Amino acid sequence: MARAKKGGAGGEHGAAGQSDVAVSPGAADDEAPAGSDHAHTAGIGNGEGGTGATQHQDVEGLTGDAAAAEIEALAAAIDAANTAYHQLDAPEITDAEYDGLKQRLLSIEAAFPDLVRPGSPSARVGAAAAPGFRKLRHARPMLSLENAFSATEVEDFVARIRSFLALPAEAPLVLTAEPKIDGLSLSLRYEGGRLASAATRGDGETGEDVTANARTIADIPRRIDGAPEVLEVRGEVYMTHADFAALHDSGAVSGAGKPFANPRNAAAGSLRQLDPAITASRPLRFFAYAWGETSAPLADTQSDAVARLGAFGFPTNPLMRRCPDTACLLGAWGEIEAQRANLGYDIDGVVYKVDDLALQRRLGLRSTTPRWALAHKFPAETAWTTLEAIDIQVGRTGALSPVARLAPVTVGGVVVQNATLHNEDYIAGRDARGGAIREGRDIRLGDRVKVYRAGDVIPKIADVDLTARPADADPYAFPTRCPSCGAEAVREPGDAVRRCTGGLACPAQAVEKLRHFVSRAAFDIEGLGARQVEAFYAAGWIAEPADIFHLARDHRDDLLATEGWGERSVANLLAAIEARRTIPLDRLIFALGIRHVGEAAARLLARHYHDWTGFAAALDAAHDEASPAWADLTAIDGIGPVLARSLTTAFAQEAERMAIDRLVAELDVLPVEAPRTEGSPITGQTVVFTGTLERMTRAEAKARAEAMGAKVAGSVSARTDLVVAGAGAGSKAKKAAELGLKVIDEDEWLRIAGS
Repeated sequence: MARAKKGGAGGEHGAAGQSDVAVSPGAADDEAPAGSDHAHTAGIGNGEGGTGATQHQDVEGLTGDAAAAEIEALAAAIDAANTAYHQLDAPEITDAEYDGLKQRLLSIEAAFPDLVRPGSPSARVGAAAAPGFRKLRHARPMLSLENAFSATEVEDFVARIRSFLALPAEAPLVLTAEPKIDGLSLSLRYEGGRLASAATRGDGETGEDVTANARTIADIPRRIDGAPEVLEVRGEVYMTHADFAALHDSGAVSGAGKPFANPRNAAAGSLRQLDPAITASRPLRFFAYAWGETSAPLADTQSDAVARLGAFGFPTNPLMRRCPDTACLLGAWGEIEAQRANLGYDIDGVVYKVDDLALQRRLGLRSTTPRWALAHKFPAETAWTTLEAIDIQVGRTGALSPVARLAPVTVGGVVVQNATLHNEDYIAGRDARGGAIREGRDIRLGDRVKVYRAGDVIPKIADVDLTARPADADPYAFPTRCPSCGAEAVREPGDAVRRCTGGLACPAQAVEKLRHFVSRAAFDIEGLGARQVEAFYAAGWIAEPADIFHLARDHRDDLLATEGWGERSVANLLAAIEARRTIPLDRLIFALGIRHVGEAAARLLARHYHDWTGFAAALDAAHDEASPAWADLTAIDGIGPVLARSLTTAFAQEAERMAIDRLVAELDVLPVEAPRTEGSPITGQTVVFTGTLERMTRAEAKARAEAMGAKVAGSVSARTDLVVAGAGAGSKAKKAAELGLKVIDEDEWLRIAGS
C-alpha cells in the first residue's frame, strides 16, 4: 500500500554507502506524532503534489513566513510517514504522494535557503529502529535517493553533475540505469567471507539486527569466496507477485493482525519477525546493488562492482545497463516502465548512478542523499470515491490539520480510507494568495473526489466531480476554535496553517508534546510509548515531561493498581525512566519539541554550545536580536532566523521556560560528542568560501570542508576561523581583512583538503 518512505528525497533502492565522503547529520521534524493518524495529514500548503499536475502557490510568490509555515507542515507529514513506513510496516501514503511532499519541500528550501534547517526531512533517512530488535550501527550510513519525475529533471541532474565536477559538455560521463525495487533495504556484513550480521536501514545510521532472519533467505549466501576481508553488501529484500498471492491466500497477517496490503509490506513484515522460523517460512528474495564498508575496493566502476557482487553469488538485476548520455537514460526508463507489469515483482522507478567510482567520491554526499545518484519515479495512480467526513487533528505546535475520511476505495491495489487535505485554503479551492486551484472547485462533504497515490505515498484528493455534488452540500466551514480545548485558532499573516492558541492548556498539544518527548529519537523510554502517555495524562499523573520522573515517587501505587500493570512491569518502567535521567544534550534539545527544531538541528546546536548551561544562556541572550548572541546563533550553518526565533521565543515564554527548567533539574545532561574527524586541521572551525575556485567547484569545496569536520558559513563574522578566497573575492575577503581573520588562497586550501 501506501508507502511512507525513505529519507532525503528518495527511495529505498540504491541506499548509498560506497562513497568515502563523510555524512552530515540527518533529522526528524517537529510536528506529527509517530504512528498517529495526524502523522500523515499535517497541512502542507496548497499543492497537488506527487507526479500529477501541481497547483501549489508559486514558490516565488511565498513570503518568508508562509514558506516557513509550509516547510514545517511538509516536514510533519513526511516525518510521520517515514515512521509508518520504516518502523511500523504500515504505510499510510503512496510513494508519489510522499515524493510530491518532498518535491515541494525541496523547491521551497531552494528558494529560501535561510529557512533550510538540519531538522528538515530532506536531511533525514528512514526512521529509528523498532522495539524488539537489537540495534546495529552501520559502518557507513545507508542513504536515500534524490527523486525526479520528468525528463527535464533528469537532464538537470546530469547538468548539475557536470557543473559540480567542472566537466565540459564533450567530456564523457557514463551512468548506470536499473529498476528501483520496491522492497526493504538490507545491509549484509561479511567478515572473512562469512555472513557476520544483517541490519535493516533503520534511520540510516542505526538499523535492526535481523541476522538470524537474513540467514533463512535462499538468495543470501552464508559464505562467499574471493571477497575482501570485510564486505558490506547492500540490496533490497522483496517478494514476487506470485509468492505474495500465495501468502495472502494462506491467511498470513501483519503485526497489526490484518492481511498484508502488498508485496512490499509482506516482505518487510516477514523479514522483521522476532521468530526467524516465521521468516524462514516466507518466500523472500534479494537483489544486491550496492555496498557499504569494504576492506578493499571491489572495482573502479559501479557496473563492474555490481558484476563482482553477482560473481560472489548475489542475485543482481539483469535489466541494469550503462548509458553514455541522457537520451540513453530516458530510453532505459521507458523500456523498463514498459516491462513493469510483466516483471513479476514491484518496481516504482529507475535509478541512475554515475558509473565511475572516482567521480562518485568527488561528488560526495548531501546530508541524506548522494549527489551521484537519482531515482526517476513512475507516474501516479488515481481512483474516485466519496468524501464522508473531514476530521480536524491538532498537532504538537497547535497546527489544525484536516483529514479526509473516505468511502474505502482501491488505488493501485491498496485500499485507501484517509487522505490529507492540507489546510483550509486547499479545501476552499484557493492558494494562500487567493488564486484558484482545481479551477476554484472547493471540497465539500458528500463530494465525489479523485484520490491519487503517486508512486506509493500519502493519499491525496486531487479533484472534485461537481456533477455528482449533493444538492444540499454546503461549503466546508473550517473551525476557528480548537476542537480539543476550544481555544481560539488563529492564522497569522503569511501562514498557511491555523493554530490553536491554547498552548500547554490544550490537551491535544500537551499529549502530542509528551508523545514527542518519549519518541525514539528523543528520550526513548522503554515501556513508555504513545498509549501509556495518553493514559497517564488522562489519569492526571503527568502533565509535562518533568512529571514522568516523578512517577516512582507519586504514582507507583497507582500504577500497581492499574489493570495490565504488575510488580515486574512497573519496576521495569520505573527503571527505564531512571536510566533516562542521563541524556545527551542533543537528544534533550530535540525532545523539547520546539517548533522547527529537528534531530540534526539539535545536534548542530549541541555541538556549537557544548553543554546545557551554555546553550540556555545563549538563548536567553539571543532573545535580543541585536545582540552578539543572536548573531552567533544565526551564524551556525543550517540555523536560520526562523528556527532561531522559534528557539528564543520558546525560552522566553515563562510557562514553557519553567517547564523546561523543572525537567532539566531532574536530569544529568551530557555534552554531545564531536564529529570523528581525526587528523583534520579544520575540525570544529568555521570556514567561509568566497570568490571563484578554479580547480575545485565551490560546492565540492564546501562538501569537502564539512567532511573534514568544519562548519561552513555563508557570511564572515568575528567567529569565522578561516576564509578561503578564490579569484574575484570581494566584500567577504575585505571584511575578513578588516577583522584580522586568516585568509588563504585556493592553493593553500587544496593542500589542507588533501586534493
